[in-house]
Formats: sequence, C-alpha cells, structure tokens
Amino acid sequence: MQSSAVWLVLVLALFGANAPFMSDHAFLVMPLKSPKAWWMRVAEVLVLYFIVGGISLALEQRLGQIYPQHWEFYVVSLSMFLVFAFPGFVVRFLLRRTPA
Repeated sequence: MQSSAVWLVLVLALFGANAPFMSDHAFLVMPLKSPKAWWMRVAEVLVLYFIVGGISLALEQRLGQIYPQHWEFYVVSLSMFLVFAFPGFVVRFLLRRTPA
C-alpha cells in the first residue's frame, strides 16, 4: 500500500506540474478568451503544488502518523515540483514548431 501511494503522488506531481503547459485553458477545463499569460501558468503551478501536497498529506495520514515537516522540506518539494514542470515548459516554449 505504501509503495503504491508513493507512486501515485509521483504521477500526480508529474501531471500537475506539466498541466499548466498542456493547453491554454485554465486548469485544463475553463476556457479563456485570450492565451494564458506567463503569470497565470506560474499561479497554476503553485496551486497544483498545494493540491498535490494536500493529496500526499491525506495519503500519509491514511497510512499512519504524519511526520512533522520544517521549511526545508517545503523548499525542496517545491523545487522538485518545478523540475517536474521542465518537460512541459520545454515542449510549450522552447521546441520549434515546423510548418506542415
């Protein structure tokens, strides 16, 4: 059970970190009138970081006692979440699109 919970959190983190770069819809569901600005994508990444963190906290609570974390844990986990977002950023902004 614990192993599957860890894999679930990792998959959710990979999806959540890359979701803002997958489309111009807010949170992949709400259509916008104009393309997303960079600050909207950053805000989505932060909101999804807290959502994935909440899910992982709930899973940890379900498996047993929650281990107390300090600020260092949150800095490292946010940094890891941003590293997970790098593939979506590269595909969205750095790859050249060749005309068909």
